[in-house]
Amino acid sequence: MLQLTKRTEYALIAMIQLLDRAGDVVSVREICERNPVPRRLAAEVLKDLQRGGLVHSHRGANGGYTLARGAEQITLGEIVAAIEGKPTFTECDLVGSYAGAHDVASCCPIHNPIERLRTGIWDILQATTLRDLVRGHFHVSSNLIAS
Repeated sequence: MLQLTKRTEYALIAMIQLLDRAGDVVSVREICERNPVPRRLAAEVLKDLQRGGLVHSHRGANGGYTLARGAEQITLGEIVAAIEGKPTFTECDLVGSYAGAHDVASCCPIHNPIERLRTGIWDILQATTLRDLVRGHFHVSSNLIAS
């Protein structure tokens, strides 16, 4: 199942802090003073977010970070992918257990529903923007709950 780490939680905290101060350069120190985030990990996740094209880095005495795009253009899926990598969805463990098992995944009683859930969760992350997160709006697909 898709599992998010503390690093992703810290990235979301940092991104919300940057959103709250949109237009201002926000330092790692400032993020850590306002939130319970270890400085070293905050610096690491912000570098990952920069590599992912989600934040801009500003050097110098007044350096720090700003959002690279508007909060309505950055999805939670992009943030998760920048920190954790895009999730890979595994094949059913039963598939390799049987001779001629290449057809088992299509009829496995748990594979298809679990795969639908995994894909549905990822779709929600991809459809939900940073702005939506702050507002408490989530885009639940009807495919996630349909059988």
